Amino acid sequence: MDMDTIMLLIFVFIIAAYLGVELISKVPSQLHTPLMSGTNAISGITIVGAIAATALNASGNKVLGIVLGAVAIFFATVNVIGGYFVTDRMLAMFKKKEAPKK
Repeated sequence: MDMDTIMLLIFVFIIAAYLGVELISKVPSQLHTPLMSGTNAISGITIVGAIAATALNASGNKVLGIVLGAVAIFFATVNVIGGYFVTDRMLAMFKKKEAPKK
C-alpha cells in the first residue's frame, strides 16, 4: 500500500471519528438508548465486512490480517449481541405490568 492511500485512510478515519463524536454529543439523553440499540444492530454489516477482509487475508496467508480480522469479528459480534440485550431491556420498560391479584 502506498503512502497516499494510507494518508487518505487516516484522513477518512479522523473525519469519521470527529463527526461521530459531534453527532452523538448533540443527541438528547432520552434518545441515547434507542439510538444506540439501533446502531448496534446495524453492526451486523461490520461483521460481514470483517469476515470478507479475513477471508481475503487468509487466501494470501497474511497472519497479521487474519488476526486483526478475527479481532474485528469478535468485537463486532459482541457489539451486536449487546445491542440486542439493550433493545430487549429498553422494550421491557414499556410493557404493561400485571395488576396485583386480590
